[in-house]
Amino acid sequence: MSSAETSRKADDKENNERKMMREATLRMALTSDARQRIANIRMVRPDLASSIEEYIIQLASSGRLKKAVDDEQVKQMLGALQDKKREIKIRRI
Repeated sequence: MSSAETSRKADDKENNERKMMREATLRMALTSDARQRIANIRMVRPDLASSIEEYIIQLASSGRLKKAVDDEQVKQMLGALQDKKREIKIRRI
């Protein structure tokens, strides 16, 4: 085995461990409805879903979560993170 191959395998193993820890944290920090909502969001806006997951992981790891995040709280986070769309009104004179 070459050193590059060994290094790549070590990186893959480290990435898999990080991914598993992330999933375990989210499993504990989210209710099943909230997980389903984030999965649905991921299909349309993967960047937004990742942002919400990162925020929830930060809350959980800092100990600021008292109970699992439910669907309503995820909706509130979505509202806060989504770009505000400008409303265009056309007035006829």
